[in-house]
Amino acid sequence: MTSPASSGDASQANALSPRVLVIDDEPQIRKFVDISLRSQGYRTLLAETGEQGLMLMATQGADLVVLDLGLPDRDGRDVLKELRGWSRAPVIVLTVRADEAQKVALLDAGANDYVTKPFGIEELMARIRVLLRNARQAQGEAAAPVYDDGVLRIDLAARDVQVHGEPVSLTRKEFALLSMLARQPGRLVTQTQLLREMWGPTHQDDAHYLRVLVGKLRGKLGDNAAAPRYIVTEPGVGLRFLPHDRAAS
Repeated sequence: MTSPASSGDASQANALSPRVLVIDDEPQIRKFVDISLRSQGYRTLLAETGEQGLMLMATQGADLVVLDLGLPDRDGRDVLKELRGWSRAPVIVLTVRADEAQKVALLDAGANDYVTKPFGIEELMARIRVLLRNARQAQGEAAAPVYDDGVLRIDLAARDVQVHGEPVSLTRKEFALLSMLARQPGRLVTQTQLLREMWGPTHQDDAHYLRVLVGKLRGKLGDNAAAPRYIVTEPGVGLRFLPHDRAAS
């Protein structure tokens, strides 16, 4: 058995660069993800079992966790549950399970995102960047943040939304939906969570409420459902707000 280890020469990594913990029992995936992370300046910790991963997280810490569900000693869902008892670090789940109900359950249990195996490394790296950026912003911003990418501006405290400098009139429900998504940029928010928070627990199965509301909100933001700039739907699972760098807008 390979003992858990930190990868890369510490002298080659900035001590302030984000550290990513990869928990996966497949050596080729650990190596592949490790090399990709270190090539982009991240520090890495590797574990092949749930217990090793939890020990590394408890003793060395990490800014983000990549967690495989199919571990040899424990189900990844149990590892996630235990981790969420004492850490708020973003977690990306790797899963071969395509069942939407299981994905929703993982997100509701505390996962920030998921990637289905087999996955493209560029997709995984992009999701890691978004979650780390979101975590940094959450640590440094006020309780009611302002989002501004040069096109869309959202001031949650002032309840003000503008597109290209022009005010956008939103209903209470439309603003509530936008607020829930914008406060968690990049994170997939489940349909169940959105319905429960906005309409109450008796409406958790009324997905058509959400579809209508999303359509109206997209229309007011000038967002295209076929090629969304801000609000992305993952069918049967939930919604994701895509943040954009101002310079790229």
